[in-house]
Amino acid sequence: MKLTFLGTGTSFGVPQVGCDCAVCRSDDPRDKRTRVGAVVESNGTRLLLDTPPELRLQLIAAGIPRVDAIIYTHDHADHTHGLDDVRSFASDGSGIAVYGPAEAIESIAQKFAYMFDRTLRPLPGTSKPQGTTHVLAEGERVAIAGFDVTPFAVPHGRTRVFGYRIGDIGYVTDAKELPEAAFDALRGVRVLVLNALFRKSHPTHLSIGEAVEAARRIGARRTFLTHLTHRTSHAELEAELPDGIHPAFDGLQVTLDEPDA
Repeated sequence: MKLTFLGTGTSFGVPQVGCDCAVCRSDDPRDKRTRVGAVVESNGTRLLLDTPPELRLQLIAAGIPRVDAIIYTHDHADHTHGLDDVRSFASDGSGIAVYGPAEAIESIAQKFAYMFDRTLRPLPGTSKPQGTTHVLAEGERVAIAGFDVTPFAVPHGRTRVFGYRIGDIGYVTDAKELPEAAFDALRGVRVLVLNALFRKSHPTHLSIGEAVEAARRIGARRTFLTHLTHRTSHAELEAELPDGIHPAFDGLQVTLDEPDA
């Protein structure tokens, strides 16, 4: 199994428009952070986590020609507004299956009605992407495109976000905290992904310190922090994190082919 980080930045991305800070001007490619998304791959099958606005460029950069299903964490723009970029492989008759929490799926189906409304037909000589929607229930284990997926809910301000356990990978973004049910779902994962915003506390996101504390409790052999801002460079954050916890970066690939030592 392989995890590819397509994007690792906040909703603003890095560099941020209009900003002249050191991180936004950095020459380190790991400091160029597009909006958050990832792909999990096993035996040639790919599961896409969210559809960030730069999705087309992200998939091209990662050499990923198509995905077999999409699962959403929540409905915010930086996680959904790249859905149109799947047209290249969702218009060939096979379509694409989309999964997520009920409120996110309902909103996405309305915003992208041309993909999900079966009554809309393409004009002669044109094509339209085809999609099917599937609502997930928190705590209910399900098979998606051959992957073993367990969703669990985490708070994100007034919004409910789904984190996911996909085999031995735990993936959580935009969480303010991890409820006990999330810790239970993540017990025993080998690779963990957590959002980490600022060093100081934030009302809707884990801080870097809070993410480190949660990672230590979960105890995955490797933890990667995502949803990173322009407040901290990759090199700076890497130097201050404890062993086994690393900042993710766009294009990073993590494999789970071999058992952890």
